[in-house]
Amino acid sequence: MNMKWLEQWFEKIEPKGKMSWLGSTYEAFHTFAFTPKTVTRSGSHLRDAVDMKRSIIILVIALLPALLFGMWNIGYQTSTATGAGWGWFYCWWFGFVRMLPMIVVSYVVGLFIEFAFAQVRHHEVNEGFLATGLIIPMIVPVTTPLWQLALAVAFAVIIGKEVFGGSGMNFLNPALVARAFLFFSYPTHMSGDKVWIASGMWHNDAIAGATPMGELATGMNPSASALSMLLGNIPGSAGETSVVAIAIGAVLLLLTGIASWRIMLSVFIGGGAMGLLFNLIGYNEYMQLPFYYHFLMGGFAFGAVFMATDPVTAAQTNCGKWIYGLLIGAFAVLLRVCNPAYPEGMMLSILFMNCMAPLIDHLVVNSNIKMRAKRGKEAAK
Repeated sequence: MNMKWLEQWFEKIEPKGKMSWLGSTYEAFHTFAFTPKTVTRSGSHLRDAVDMKRSIIILVIALLPALLFGMWNIGYQTSTATGAGWGWFYCWWFGFVRMLPMIVVSYVVGLFIEFAFAQVRHHEVNEGFLATGLIIPMIVPVTTPLWQLALAVAFAVIIGKEVFGGSGMNFLNPALVARAFLFFSYPTHMSGDKVWIASGMWHNDAIAGATPMGELATGMNPSASALSMLLGNIPGSAGETSVVAIAIGAVLLLLTGIASWRIMLSVFIGGGAMGLLFNLIGYNEYMQLPFYYHFLMGGFAFGAVFMATDPVTAAQTNCGKWIYGLLIGAFAVLLRVCNPAYPEGMMLSILFMNCMAPLIDHLVVNSNIKMRAKRGKEAAK
């Protein structure tokens, strides 16, 4: 398809003279449509077909299975709770109508702030928020008021990223910063059994529907079967319920090399090991829960695939990635079991290890330096 006309249109509207201050905004839209004209011309550099734009686009595509299933599940949960008996398409349409305003608000608020900071700093607009803006609505309850979501997105972009220099400089995952802001600022809208199922398309009245994590927090065994939790037809955030849909996205990320298999695998190993340890202790029903149930409940799988693997906030060394992932999985299960007031521990676990990632890499690098120095002395003798 000949896109010469579009390229000529971009050349025609390129800001010059007094309007040159809009250069960052122009560059963002131009590079979204075409490959940037600017390339590295001096010094050593790596040549790779996977640039930032392609990485983010692949990440967004990987999120789609979980998002599309989550939309259907929103309608399915409402239909089941009300006894409406909707068909699969109307269930999906109901969820689409509920999710669309949240996605729009997330993108509008986040991108406005991104563009504003880029203009002030005379920097290029980074594509990273295209993924973050989609993840945030996927990890919060569907009944979250739009004004609260807007505040959370603004807080995440400004405090979680821009104050540290923008994309690539932040040490905390912005999507999790948004969720943490909502959880600690408006806990009644983020927890309990009346925030997961919306009763209508255009209002936020909710219907009671406890998640498996919520049932465990109250001392009850999960009413949903392992198969239901695997498939995802249970109450919960739109993107976090279906492990199957998340696994489809994980395969795409691993095949394209976008996500680290070391981090992804080690999160599950760490969570499984901690679950088995609690099984051996068996002090209460929560400790006796089969270890693999932790993989199927809450945001464990989603966090392991899409958040722990964030290359900006994760450990960078290969050994550090194993340590980082193992501790995320272990701490997530530890928080769930030992703190019934906060059954979903994945968010805090990842945020805590985001803070520890630079220290882990520092220790790994120093350890390698000492081992090489020791080998050098032994070889000299």
